[in-house]
Amino acid sequence: MSAENFAPALKAVLVHEGGYSNHPADPGGVTLEGIIQRVYDGYRKSKGLATRALKASMRGTAAWEVERDEIYRRDYWNPSRCSDLPPGVDYAVFDQSVNSGVGQSAKWLQRAVGVKADGIIGEVTVQAALAAPDKAAIVQSMCDQRLAMLQKLSTWGTFGRGWKARVDSVRRVAAAMARQGAKGDHIPAETPPVEPAKGNGADRSLSSIAKTPEGLAGGLAIGTSLINAASDPGPLQWALAAVVLVAVIVGAVYFVRRQRAAS
Repeated sequence: MSAENFAPALKAVLVHEGGYSNHPADPGGVTLEGIIQRVYDGYRKSKGLATRALKASMRGTAAWEVERDEIYRRDYWNPSRCSDLPPGVDYAVFDQSVNSGVGQSAKWLQRAVGVKADGIIGEVTVQAALAAPDKAAIVQSMCDQRLAMLQKLSTWGTFGRGWKARVDSVRRVAAAMARQGAKGDHIPAETPPVEPAKGNGADRSLSSIAKTPEGLAGGLAIGTSLINAASDPGPLQWALAAVVLVAVIVGAVYFVRRQRAAS
């Protein structure tokens, strides 16, 4: 039904997965574009290849993108029968499979279409999804269940803001696709960049100043103003200025790397 949706669906998923992270509160540990080290190790072993550590420098390389895409298709898209599901439903199921596991995603879909929630998407589940008169209602039900479960997790306080933004985005985009019967390029077109569900605080704080040269210049101005604010700057002013200036320097490095990666 919607096999051609894999590439744009993955593009949309990657908007939320972000880049490299190793957040101490993330049980998945080291993660690169949504792929955790354990999953990557399993993939490499299945190919008869030696395991290797995930690194931020791998991002954007052709070799990594081939591996990344194959993992997403093999471990999430295919087991979730996304190619057999209606447009919109396929994207929502794929995203929640990536974020919460294939089995859990299957149960949300099964409850939404009114079949036994055994965690395995088979013909009964697929046919129920295809026969449902309101595909957008399936999306809404899945997103409601997903958000309710996420809110109960102990890490909600750390990742809740990013998780909710992700679910809200999937809800909006997938429901629109379901109503329109949209396929292909319609998936990422309406997907806004949101705060990644994973990633450390440094990544998020730098993003506000490191995206443009103007932002870096603004950070430098802030640091200078903290010193100039007082006729006789004290230790507090100097300390605050030092923090901002260090952030600007790190941000400058981050910006240069982003520019090189984009070129």
